[in-house]
Amino acid sequence: MAMLIFKAFSALLSYPSAEMRQALPEIAGVIRASKLVGPAERQALLALVAEIGEGDLLIAEERYVDLFDRGRALSLHLFEHLHGDGRDRGAAMVELKALYAGAGFELTASELPDYLPVVLEYLSQRDIAEARDMLSDCAKILASIARSLLARQSRYAAVPQALLVIAGEKPLEAVDVKPVREPADMLDRDWAERPAFADAGPSGGGSTAR
Repeated sequence: MAMLIFKAFSALLSYPSAEMRQALPEIAGVIRASKLVGPAERQALLALVAEIGEGDLLIAEERYVDLFDRGRALSLHLFEHLHGDGRDRGAAMVELKALYAGAGFELTASELPDYLPVVLEYLSQRDIAEARDMLSDCAKILASIARSLLARQSRYAAVPQALLVIAGEKPLEAVDVKPVREPADMLDRDWAERPAFADAGPSGGGSTAR
């Protein structure tokens, strides 16, 4: 029962579908009951639950996309923070998938094994010692994601912050993170689409002086 909190975290970091929003009261109940969540983290998590559930679904969806689909700094694919799109990332994912298989779990979704909601879904089926070990191993990535979310003053920071605490790490202080504001249409340079040809202009035709 205690490990249900990881399933709740997985849901909160997933795309806010109508079905997910219907489950928010149950998710809030798990957060309130969990002994793994301290008072400060609980308050922040419940504020996130309230934000996801309020207003039009389209607003929640757009907020999610604006955060998690626009740059590597906020990618929920853990190995992308370590390896980018390099060859080492593929090898690391094969190893992680083998870990899942060795524990009797087979991925049925289309998501990659290093997708944080998938990792959390796996941990919800394991014991707390394994969960803490795994979260400790990726604590630097969780802290990086938390920092990027805090910089954008997003309530989604509550999830990686709570995970850091469970891992035995100190959560980040929001006052120590410098806020950033980005135009809604600005993509992270790491994810910006590059032209197919070296001399292609912004519209794909002609050359661009550099």
